[in-house]
Amino acid sequence: MSDDRIAGTARNIGGKAQEGYGRLTGDTESEVRGKLKQAEGAAQDLYGQAKDALSDAGEVVRKSAGEAGDAVFDFVHDRPLTTACIALGIGFMLGRMSRFD
Repeated sequence: MSDDRIAGTARNIGGKAQEGYGRLTGDTESEVRGKLKQAEGAAQDLYGQAKDALSDAGEVVRKSAGEAGDAVFDFVHDRPLTTACIALGIGFMLGRMSRFD
């Protein structure tokens, strides 16, 4: 949980308390300010949730890239002759394509 989510939740709770105080005392200005704090808190919490989701997605991508790198390493390590033939074939094709320019 990010700091933004915690701060947003705290601001939302503070706004609810201020709104309740305004209602209880009949102070419309405090009630409105409380509602504004709640809206600010909700927005900050939502921002924190989005930040957390992006962080989680980045971690998944990083992990997947590491696994793909491991798979390539294993393939090259287990099949060096096949890898050399594939590299030779790709080099040959690129060389042929550059001749047509």
